[in-house]
Amino acid sequence: MKKEVLTSSRLGESCTRIKHDSGLTVCLYPMKGFSSAFAIFGTRYGSVDTTFKTNEDADLITVPEGIAHYLEHKLFEGEECNAFENFAKTGAYSNAFTSFDSTAYHFSCSDRFTENLHTLLDFVQHPFFTDENVQKEQGIIAQEIKIYLDDPGWRVFFNGLGAVYHNNPVRIDIAGTVESIAQINKELLYRCYKTFYNLNNMTLAIAGNFDPDEALAVCDEMLEPSKDIGLRTVVPDEPREVKEKRVTQKLYCALPLFQLAFKMPELTGRECVRQYMIWNILLDTALGSFSPFYSKFYDEGLINDTFSASVFKGRGFFLPIVGGDSRDPDRICEEVKKELTRLKKDGLPRADFDIVKKMTYGDLVGGFNSVGSVAKGMMNADFGGIGVFDGLDIAAEVTYDDVMDALCGLDAENSSLSVIEPLER
Repeated sequence: MKKEVLTSSRLGESCTRIKHDSGLTVCLYPMKGFSSAFAIFGTRYGSVDTTFKTNEDADLITVPEGIAHYLEHKLFEGEECNAFENFAKTGAYSNAFTSFDSTAYHFSCSDRFTENLHTLLDFVQHPFFTDENVQKEQGIIAQEIKIYLDDPGWRVFFNGLGAVYHNNPVRIDIAGTVESIAQINKELLYRCYKTFYNLNNMTLAIAGNFDPDEALAVCDEMLEPSKDIGLRTVVPDEPREVKEKRVTQKLYCALPLFQLAFKMPELTGRECVRQYMIWNILLDTALGSFSPFYSKFYDEGLINDTFSASVFKGRGFFLPIVGGDSRDPDRICEEVKKELTRLKKDGLPRADFDIVKKMTYGDLVGGFNSVGSVAKGMMNADFGGIGVFDGLDIAAEVTYDDVMDALCGLDAENSSLSVIEPLER
C-alpha cells in the first residue's frame, strides 16, 4: 500500500490517503470527540458516462441513458437479502445516490462500525442481476421519470441544460428516459458494472469515530484485487455557443419559474475548484441576499426568497446559474445581465467582496464539523484530483482581482433562459 498523509495548517488536522493493493483509494479521517462514523464508497460513474472504452475494447461503447442510475437501484438488492435490511439490523442509516459524474453508497452509525463496513464493501462488490429483477425495476424507474416530468423545479433545470448544451449528456435527466431505460438488460448492467466499478476507478472515504487500523483490516479482508483496465470516458465535442437562447414550458405552478445559465468552458482539477470559488464569491457579492441588486428587486416584488445564484459544475460542465420564481422572468434576467455588465465597469464593492469571501471560507471550515460532509468531501476531492483541504487554501487565496477578471471575461449574452409558465387550471 502507498500511504500519504494530508495536513491542513489552517485547521491543524490531517487525514490519510492510501492506494490499497486492490487498486482502491482509501481516505481515512478520524475525528476526535465525535460519536458517529460515516463511510462512503463511490465510483467515478454518473449519468454523463454513456460512451467509454477500455484496453479490452476495440471501439468506443455507447450504452443507454440512465443506466448508471438504474445500476445503483439494483445494487442494493442481493441474492439472499436487501443490503438495507442488513444495515437496519445494526441501527445504521444507509443510502445511495447517482449524480451526473459519480455514484456512491454510504452509511452512518454510532456503533458496530466494522460490521457495517463489511456490509458496504460486500454488497457493492457483489452485484446480482436477473432478467426478472431487471424487468421489475424498469416499471419503478419509469414511474419515477414520469413524476419528474411534471415537477416545475426539475423541468426548469433540465430544460435549461438542454438549452445550453448541444451534445453534452449532462442535458439528459440522470434517470434517463422511459425509452432509454427500456433498452437496459442484465447483460448491459453487468458490462457497466465491470467497467466502472473496477476498484481503480473508486474511492472509499471514512470520517468520524472509528479505528483506522480496524477499517484497513476490513479492507484487506473484503477488497477483491482489480486490474487497471485503462478506462476512458468520452464527452462529445461541444460548441462554445448555447444551443437555444430561450425555452418555455407550461406546468402547474403558482408563479413562473426561471433559470438563467451562462455557458462556460469545461474546467478540471484545481483550476475547476478555483473558478468555482471565484464564481460563487462573485455571484454572491453581485446578486446575493446582501447585495443592493437583491434588495431593490425584492422590494419591487420582482423576486422573492427563492432567488439564488450559484455554480453548477462537474466533469465536463461548468455553469454559473441564476434562478427562482418571478412574475416577470424576462425582465429580471435582463436586469441580472445589466447589473453584471455595470459591475464590469464600476467594479464590485470591495467591502462586500471581503465579507462574502470571509463567509465563504467560514462555510468551508464549518463543513469539517460534520462527519458526512468530511467523508463526502474526501471522496469528491479525490475524484477531482485534489486533496480534501485544498478547497480551504484556494478560497483563502482568492483575490478581488481574480473575481473582477472572471467578471470581465463573462459573455452575458452566451446564456440560456429556461422558463416554466403557470398552466391555467
